[in-house]
Amino acid sequence: MNAKSSQSRLSDQLITLTALIACWWGIAYYLQDPLLPEPGIVVAKMMLEYEQGRLLHHLWITLQRVLVSFLFAMLIGGVLGVLMARIPRMNRILDPLLIILLNIPALVVIILLYVWFGLVEVAAVAAVIINKLPNVAVTLREGGRMFDPKLEQMAKLYRFNMRQTITELWWPQLFPYIMVATRGGLALIWKIVLVVELLGRSDGVGFQLHLAFQLFDVATILAYSFAFILIVQMIEWFILQPLDRHASCWKGGNSYV
Repeated sequence: MNAKSSQSRLSDQLITLTALIACWWGIAYYLQDPLLPEPGIVVAKMMLEYEQGRLLHHLWITLQRVLVSFLFAMLIGGVLGVLMARIPRMNRILDPLLIILLNIPALVVIILLYVWFGLVEVAAVAAVIINKLPNVAVTLREGGRMFDPKLEQMAKLYRFNMRQTITELWWPQLFPYIMVATRGGLALIWKIVLVVELLGRSDGVGFQLHLAFQLFDVATILAYSFAFILIVQMIEWFILQPLDRHASCWKGGNSYV
């Protein structure tokens, strides 16, 4: 996708965000209710939390948990998904387990791990990984099933070694599916991390939301929520979208959708 199309997409997104903020401000101004503060009040609260050092501290703690959980879920789930696609017997053995993990509510997994292992960091991160891993495995399994058999025959003809097979044959074909798992995974993981922090951690954005909820402090709830949403959106704009455009180019697409 060319620079003009990128600028056009960004402009459209900014227009949408501006319209949403305008609607929020209009409704809040009309209601004049502390349970729905105006955008200016939320921004002021965000700046206060920043100046007092709490905002960046808790954002960083949550971001670390998100990144660690994301990396382990992508790595383990991705390997399992590809192996299940390539080895039919492994797929038959692991498929029931995958279905069970997909259908267990995230809250149940979090509570069980806290009960079994205590309110420790390992249990918190493991709960997030377990909740995301099956989604990654399913996505990458479908990607592995879509490998082009002609390319497989070519690899055998030219006697590709394992490194060449992974980097030059599998990786380009899996890349679009990896991007699907990445974008969906990041959105899901940070939401689960907030629940994990709310239930059993003493720091992070989820913990701060819990404290604000007890005081019915909606401005603080929105301030921390939007601060982390902004971080996730920056990752989307400056990392995931460029990578996704690269995947679209490999598929022969002319634009990013």
